[in-house]
Order: sequence, then C-alpha cells, then structure tokens
Amino acid sequence: MKIYTKTGDLGETGLFRGPRVRKDHDRVEAYGGVDELNAVIGHARAQELPTDIDRILLRVQSELFDLGAELASPAGDRAASGIQEAQIEQLEADIDRAEAQLTPLTQFILPAGSRGATVVHMARAVCRRAERGVVHLANLPGESVSPLALAYLNRLSDLLFVLARWVTHHEGAGETVWISSKQRDHLP
Repeated sequence: MKIYTKTGDLGETGLFRGPRVRKDHDRVEAYGGVDELNAVIGHARAQELPTDIDRILLRVQSELFDLGAELASPAGDRAASGIQEAQIEQLEADIDRAEAQLTPLTQFILPAGSRGATVVHMARAVCRRAERGVVHLANLPGESVSPLALAYLNRLSDLLFVLARWVTHHEGAGETVWISSKQRDHLP
C-alpha cells in the first residue's frame, strides 16, 4: 500500500467514515492540533526522562490517538471509541502521584530547565493550543465534541506541567522563578 493517495492534492481530506472536507475545516484543525501535541510528546520521550514519566507519556500518546479518531469523526458519528472517564481519572492519579514528590508551588515558574523539562513544558503549551482548537470546534453550530474530550485535554495540560516539574526535581535542578517587572526594576 502506498503512503500517498493523491486524494488530498486539491486541499481536501476525508473524515473518519465520513465526508470529504477542506483541510482548513475546524474539525481537521482540532484533530491536527492533537496530532501536533502527540508529536511533541514523542519528542519529549526522545529525551532522557525518568522511566515512570516515559511510561505515562507513552500511554498518553495512545490516548491521544483515541481522541484524534474521535475528533476525525463527523459530528454525531462516534464510530471511534474516544476518551473515557477512566482515562481522565488516570491522569488525575498521575498528577497526584507526581505532586506528592514535589514541593508546593508558592510562585510562578518559567518554562525552563533541562532539555527534557523544557520539551515537556513545550508539550504543555501545545496541549493548551490543541485544547483551544477543540473548544472552538465544540462551540460551532452543527458540531459536537464529547465533554470528556475537553476534560481530558484540560487535565492533560495540568499533568504535563507537573511532569515538567517532576523532571526538574528528578534531575536535582532548581526551578526558574518568574520575577515580575516591578521586582526586576529593583535588581542590581
């Protein structure tokens, strides 16, 4: 089977078990954002991360494929399984387990640190963008998105933030604290 079909050469693509739409369709944009997030998480996994974090991110990548399949289905046709409540609960358990190893935040931190930590921070930012795209789709007339999909992306961005902190902690590096402009004005 050839990887190229030439069916998208004029700017259209097919939805899962559905009609052909323009490649700039809001639904394509939504699942494209999830695909981009999955790729950034793959990049994060290519860094030297603790085994526990890599295992979590591998599971998340598979779950993002589930979400992408759901989003690639036409409104009202949920042939793909999509996100389940248990997956959101697992993200929450992962967050709780990681946070138990971290000192509570008392200040804002910058997305900085080691290569691994910064790539996980980048994944969090891409997750927020993907979430905005899915929220946009969900609010369009005639479109629908599972509330579980929205909750999953919201929780995932929280997890990615905590995992970036966990990587920094695991490496024994300190977090870079944000210094407000008012405070910076008083620095030597």
